[in-house]
Amino acid sequence: MATKTARAELRLSEQERLHIEAGAAAAGTTLSAFIIAAAMEQADAAIARSTVTEVPSDYFDELLGAIDHAAPAPALAAAARRVRRSGRLATR
Repeated sequence: MATKTARAELRLSEQERLHIEAGAAAAGTTLSAFIIAAAMEQADAAIARSTVTEVPSDYFDELLGAIDHAAPAPALAAAARRVRRSGRLATR
């Protein structure tokens, strides 16, 4: 296990400290380990909320359907034919 050298300090009321100490004792762990575990859990949740995009299932199904069965794109098809014939895509 890596040596822990970084420190963080926090200010809390006596009532908050007693409450957190009681939680650590009930969990059978040290105050420091209890606070770190709780902070890591909250950090993971906050990071997940900021990096994951959730959409309703019907929207997701519609999106997958659009990918699987794309609407016709005549201009794109014409460009692909030009590339096959000439080997390069001309710019306009």
